[in-house]
Amino acid sequence: MPNDRLPPEEHRQQAEGVRERAEDRRQHAEEARRFTEEHRISAESARTAAEEFRRLAEEAREASEMARTAGEEARAAAEDARHAAVDALQATAETLQATLESMRTVEEMRRTLRHIRDANKLEPN
Repeated sequence: MPNDRLPPEEHRQQAEGVRERAEDRRQHAEEARRFTEEHRISAESARTAAEEFRRLAEEAREASEMARTAGEEARAAAEDARHAAVDALQATAETLQATLESMRTVEEMRRTLRHIRDANKLEPN
């Protein structure tokens, strides 16, 4: 082996150089491991945030759908109320028309009774 022929001091220096390089590589490996761990934590945080965003978006979509459904139901109820109001107005108009006809009939009966009364006054008994 080539290292066997080196004097002990050079052999020790060479071994020290190898040890220093190994230590540098270990430190680089540790830094890479820390960086990877930080990246994993960051990616997990981003995934959690994205999942929360999706959940909130789904809740907002469901709330919008409920509001749309409630709006449709309110519109249908308003339309039913409008029809009921029109029907009530029509019934009121028919009632007023019947009352007017009854009043005309009563007035006609009163005229007839007055006419009969006046005709009876003129005839001597």
